Amino acid sequence: MHLKYIKKLIFSVKPVSALVLLVSLLSIAFIDHRARAQGLAIVRDTEIENTIRAYSAPLFEAAGLDLNSIRIRLVKDNSLNAFVAGGQNIFINTGLLARADNAGQIIGVLAHEIGHISGGHLSRLHEGLRNASTQSILAIILGTAAAVAAGSTEGVTGALIGGQALGQRALFKYTQGMEQAADQAGVNYLERTGQSSQGLLEFLQILQKQSAIYAGSKDPYANTHPLTQDRISFLGNHVKKSRFSRVPTSKQFTVMHARMRGKINGYVDTPHRTLSYYSAEDKRIEARYARAYAFMKLHDVKNALSIVDQLIDESPKDPFFHELKGDILKDAGKIHGAMNAYNKAITILPWAALIRISLARVQLELNDPKLDDAVLKNIQEALRFENQIPTAWRQLATIYGRRGETGKASLALAEEAMLRSDISRAKTNIKRALELLPKGSPEHMRALDIDNELAQLKATEDS
Repeated sequence: MHLKYIKKLIFSVKPVSALVLLVSLLSIAFIDHRARAQGLAIVRDTEIENTIRAYSAPLFEAAGLDLNSIRIRLVKDNSLNAFVAGGQNIFINTGLLARADNAGQIIGVLAHEIGHISGGHLSRLHEGLRNASTQSILAIILGTAAAVAAGSTEGVTGALIGGQALGQRALFKYTQGMEQAADQAGVNYLERTGQSSQGLLEFLQILQKQSAIYAGSKDPYANTHPLTQDRISFLGNHVKKSRFSRVPTSKQFTVMHARMRGKINGYVDTPHRTLSYYSAEDKRIEARYARAYAFMKLHDVKNALSIVDQLIDESPKDPFFHELKGDILKDAGKIHGAMNAYNKAITILPWAALIRISLARVQLELNDPKLDDAVLKNIQEALRFENQIPTAWRQLATIYGRRGETGKASLALAEEAMLRSDISRAKTNIKRALELLPKGSPEHMRALDIDNELAQLKATEDS
């Protein structure tokens, strides 16, 4: 794999329209209200998601699968877990990303999960789950997760192993045969892409060690992916024989991994822990990244901006540093400054829907009619890349309301309600939209589609 190709991936891979679900107060923040109510938080971050996509891209190609069908879902939880559900939705805990010692371990886990996809191991799931929204998948998962956790938030967020609607915890539990098949497929994909399987072996050894120490509280990954000595022996033998076992992870992937860990640690850990772990003398990018997040959480704008401005001076074309500056300024109530920072970020990375939505949010906060056209453009562009963002549809409704386009505003609110599974509100807004939108217009046709979806849902419930 060439370094030039990897660099192109991290800054050029365009998310497909189905990639996202939610946007947050920060670049990585909570959104799904139902998941949050039950202790689970989906987090969003363009840089981290594209890091995972860059790791995954050659593996999906080796497996003969479509890269554009990947949807990355980050779960804010400290435990080790990753799994695939609903087709090619890859769910990864922030704990796994932060605790992995190197990119190779994450790549190994991804190769294994892709092995499950290519092996058809998800066929036991209800067919409807394949086209389900992230909220629907999480709602299913959360049902059993709560029971498994028995009231423990960490258990709830870490379990991710089943759903009351589709058959309890066995839903995502693979058999030992499936695990061995996924291991075999995973190492084949790593071989085809010239990558080492050492990382996957290391990851399973970490799980084995933890299982031995904490016999009663295995990590969720070990619960859903049966860990046997046969698996570890197979991988150990493969590593001994493979000509790629000593191939190091690419330098660019190593850099991306370090940045990702710093960002996650800064966001997830307490500021005190972050600032203690990453000293002021540590000038690595990941250390400064983490410290900037810690200072932002402490509302120490001066120190946070001092760090991010240094990073921007060193790498003025890095969109994620400008995005972080926008987050810091927005959090501090400096809306004009945040708007300028986000504008710089999307100039560098125009397809970044999450950043465009952050920009639209601060533009809306300024309540300046002169910015309405810019707001509309940013929201429409964001939805063109990622059309499952509830917050974006809410913003679109707001701007249409300001412009007196009530029919379009109602349609946007219906789109938001559908994504949030708020059927009652969806029905109310779609009825209003159908009454107000010109018949035969694209918007009216879309409203009819949603109305049909609602009718089908009701028919399914009644049957």
